[in-house]
Amino acid sequence: MNPTQTFGEKAVGCEFNPSANDKVADVKRVADVKRLFAAAIDLCNELRGGERNEKARLLSLAITEVQMASMWAVKGITWKE
Repeated sequence: MNPTQTFGEKAVGCEFNPSANDKVADVKRVADVKRLFAAAIDLCNELRGGERNEKARLLSLAITEVQMASMWAVKGITWKE
């Protein structure tokens, strides 16, 4: 695991591939999608800072939803008919 990963890269699992599926590891679109979602998470994480207020709660919810969207996007990209 790369220790220099951003919070967003860790959150979307940029290096996560438990089945060692070459289709997941090598498809440029999967990497591109994960990078885009990671950037969105990094921005939300930066904006919420260390706060514990409604703004931080809403940004935390956004991070969770972006993680979900990332998982669904990867599933869609790697879907086998």
